[in-house]
Amino acid sequence: MKKLLVASAIMFSSMSVMAATQSTQGGFNGPAEAAPLVQAKGGFNGPSAVPVLNTVKAASHADDNVAVELTGYVISSIGKEDYMFKDATGEIKIEIDHKDWHGITVTPTTKVIIRGEVDKDWTVRTIDVNTVALAQ
Repeated sequence: MKKLLVASAIMFSSMSVMAATQSTQGGFNGPAEAAPLVQAKGGFNGPSAVPVLNTVKAASHADDNVAVELTGYVISSIGKEDYMFKDATGEIKIEIDHKDWHGITVTPTTKVIIRGEVDKDWTVRTIDVNTVALAQ
């Protein structure tokens, strides 16, 4: 009987750890999969000493490694860590590593702020995202 209770306790503990791990990963959910929005980490939110672009239109013509802070919507997933982002000035491809979601889950109707830098390859520009935050 004691072995059964110990085995049950270990199994319950493992399931709790798995559930906790899954709920903090965050990411993108398409239109049919709405999930609760979670902010996992804090940090500084204020002006920067480095010039920062704040529109997709400006980022579309920027040099490599220029800092961006864009407010808009992640509208679709187009690959493993690749997404399309849209603001009032246009659309641009973005790359968000799984760790950079910081526990936030979004849908195409969730307004977010993404921070990162322009990644310029010959004629194509994408945004390498470092952080995702919910817009107020």
